[in-house]
Parts: sequence; C-alpha cells; structure tokens
Amino acid sequence: MEVVILVLHIILALSLIGTILLQPPENSSLGGLGGSNQMSSFSGRGQGNILTRTTAILAGLFIVTSLVLAIMAGHKPKQSSILDAASTTPAAVETTTVPAAETAPQTAPKTVPSVPLAK
Repeated sequence: MEVVILVLHIILALSLIGTILLQPPENSSLGGLGGSNQMSSFSGRGQGNILTRTTAILAGLFIVTSLVLAIMAGHKPKQSSILDAASTTPAAVETTTVPAAETAPQTAPKTVPSVPLAK
C-alpha cells in the first residue's frame, strides 16, 4: 500500500511541476519598464483558467499524499539490527563433561615478591 501511495506521490509531484511551468507569467504585460497594467486588476482573473484549477487540485492531492506517507512512516515498528539481537540473546555454549581427576585445582608454586607488600 505504501509503494502505491509513493508512486502516486511522485506522479503528482511531476504533474504539479509540469502544470506550474506551463502557466504564463503574471507580469507578461509589463514590458520590462516597471510599470503596471491598470486594467489587469479589473479582469476576470478570480475565475481562473484550467491551469490554475489543475494546479490547485494537484497541490491539494500532493499535500494529502504527503500527510498519508508521513502518518504511515510514523506507525512503522522500530526495525532492529542483527547486532542488537546478537547482543541481547546469549549464544549457546557447548558444555562437555570432564572427569573429576582433571578438574582439581592446580596450585602454583609460591614466589616471594621482590618488593615488600604494604600492610
């Protein structure tokens, strides 16, 4: 499900970029002199054309898919590493039986230290 939403999200992003680049610039009638067209404020710009409506719809869908992907990413369980699993579970230790004669502690010869010990 996440992959489908991610692919839709990418398609929406590319479509949004395309529709924004297809729109004509807003200041195309200025002529580069810094003046403004007084009649442009009274035009039917509020209605919008097909490109502005398409841009608004694509932007809304893009935001929705972004939120859905963020929510889905937040609800994922924490993935653990193999190293984490290895450090928490002790490894199986192979035990062997040794005859009793071999398990007797061996005493080391006593040596006198060369430096007197503090008492």
